[in-house]
Amino acid sequence: MSTTITLSNLTDKKQLIVTFFAAVDSSDWNLLKNCFDENIIYERPGYQPFIGLDKLLRFYQYERIIASGQHYIEYIVIDNNYGACWGSFIGIHKNGSQLNERFVDVYSFKNGKFKTRRSYFFRPAV
Repeated sequence: MSTTITLSNLTDKKQLIVTFFAAVDSSDWNLLKNCFDENIIYERPGYQPFIGLDKLLRFYQYERIIASGQHYIEYIVIDNNYGACWGSFIGIHKNGSQLNERFVDVYSFKNGKFKTRRSYFFRPAV
């Protein structure tokens, strides 16, 4: 069974990525949880996979080493139920040091939400 790709599908998936980063940057945990499937699998260097929405939210609210900052997305690509984006993050570590990190994220989508997310950094520090 093939999926028909429409401009709306592409726009919705791109908007989900933009909305997700806006939620992270503003610490809007209610908006953040609406971006992910209940059974999300998130893989991030330096951590065991976060499986399930509760573990993902716990990470963002309490475990993440970043105190504040903003993501700057350079580009988003969507191919059917998969997508990727890349850009940079500029912010402050919880220890007060400056962060300026490049990143790449890849996603799979299901029912208008992220089903999987995998992040890549150019160093293993964040």
